[in-house]
Amino acid sequence: MLKFDVVIVGSGLAGMTLALHLAERCKVAVVTKRDLLEGSSSYAQGGIAAVLDTDDTVEEHIRDTLVAGAGLCNAATTRFIVEHSKEAIDWLIDLGVPFTRDATHQTGYHLTREGGHSHRRIIHAADATGAAVTTTLGQKLKAHPNITVLEEHIAIDLITSKRLGLEGRRAYGIYALDKQADRVVTIAAPHTIIAAGGAGKVYLYTTNPDTATGDGIAMGWRAGCRVANMEFIQFHPTCLYHPHSKSFLISEAVRGEGGILRLPDGTRFMPSHDARAELAPRDVVARAIDFEMKKHGLDCVYLDISYKPAHFIREHFPNIYAHCLELGIDITQEPIPVVPAAHYTCGGLVTDLAGRTDVDGLYAVGEAACTGLHGANRLASNSLLECLVIGKAAAADILATPPGTQPAIPDWDDSQVTDPDEEVVISHNWDELRRAMWDYVGIVRTNKRLERALHRIELLREEISEYYRHFHVSNDLIELRNLVVTAELIVRSAMERKESRGLHYSRDYPETLAEAHDTVLTPQR
Repeated sequence: MLKFDVVIVGSGLAGMTLALHLAERCKVAVVTKRDLLEGSSSYAQGGIAAVLDTDDTVEEHIRDTLVAGAGLCNAATTRFIVEHSKEAIDWLIDLGVPFTRDATHQTGYHLTREGGHSHRRIIHAADATGAAVTTTLGQKLKAHPNITVLEEHIAIDLITSKRLGLEGRRAYGIYALDKQADRVVTIAAPHTIIAAGGAGKVYLYTTNPDTATGDGIAMGWRAGCRVANMEFIQFHPTCLYHPHSKSFLISEAVRGEGGILRLPDGTRFMPSHDARAELAPRDVVARAIDFEMKKHGLDCVYLDISYKPAHFIREHFPNIYAHCLELGIDITQEPIPVVPAAHYTCGGLVTDLAGRTDVDGLYAVGEAACTGLHGANRLASNSLLECLVIGKAAAADILATPPGTQPAIPDWDDSQVTDPDEEVVISHNWDELRRAMWDYVGIVRTNKRLERALHRIELLREEISEYYRHFHVSNDLIELRNLVVTAELIVRSAMERKESRGLHYSRDYPETLAEAHDTVLTPQR
């Protein structure tokens, strides 16, 4: 058994922020199922939204967030996070994050603008902000004597009072599969943090890395946490469409810097969908692209920034330029083929502003959590900001909370299971689940589609549960078990909402109700 003061599940920006804020006073374990930098944070291109310019105000950033969130943002949460945005960026700069500089700007840094923002307020490191931030923080993590990074370990489940036959509702750590040793380890800690990211892989097409399988959300749900607003899945409007490129994102900033969406014949179509055209929020742009693709029977549409000077494109979007060029697309000369893809899970485990969940000793931060910041649609570049601000607040709460006594925790018992006889069951169910979600629970939904999806998910869940009970755990089985739970939460949440709002669009309920309510699901306890 491994013992720590804090165990963090996930190594994206939320998990790293917590670890660094805690490590001076706590022994911290960071559990990550691949290597330290393999997560959605590292793939974030655009940047981090913050009020840095004297022409910008906290009130305007709050207003932009509330408008994008379509009436569902929690006003107190939004204010708390935006008011702490400059402090969060200052912390990253002090740690040495190499944001793109601009000597002509009062801040000394280049600020860009993205869809839904009324000002240039996105601080960035060229077009690879996530990688710059996580690489810098990752080096600090690995160098810190109080932080143990457990790579190639995937969390299986939380160790809870219920599992141990105790009174109350508390978490005492996790069971995790050490993939290289192929054995389950017990990691005990009085404070457990879920920072495991979102659930993009529940869909056939996603911008997310392969690790985004809803693990933290599913584990929290099984442990007794409520989830909120799981129906609000953000589809990024512009994922590169190419047979040899999986999940490559074409940043929002390309549209922010003047990129134009066109049909194959060159016709610009966004102005006919929204007065803000290409700078409309993501849900509007994604639905417009989906509409045009279905109307014209297209495989993709095109994002064109080739009319800008070549040096401007190469300077602002070096990674996008290089990646497309490898595939034979010169974005200084021709438009980029793009399609919408599942991108961000706006809902998650219900938390307060310190990241506390319904289970004592259990926190959730980042994409796995639902603080109420994103409402019915996340505003571009607010997600990394949320990781930083709530991560710091959760660390402060943990440091102020005396650890309770840890009970005796038994090791993982796999004496009643055997090696799997046919692993094709996992790959088949994985594929079926993701196709059902893409076909029936995508950008545009109907009652009938949701019913079909739920029926298939229930059958798959039973089959996967039976498989889990009888066979040794593996990485793929753990992820599939979590994906099917998360898929069901998305569908059941979507069925609860009898309106169209933000990212949830239903043909059967096209109107938006006068009053906005969160969709909250409560597990059987």
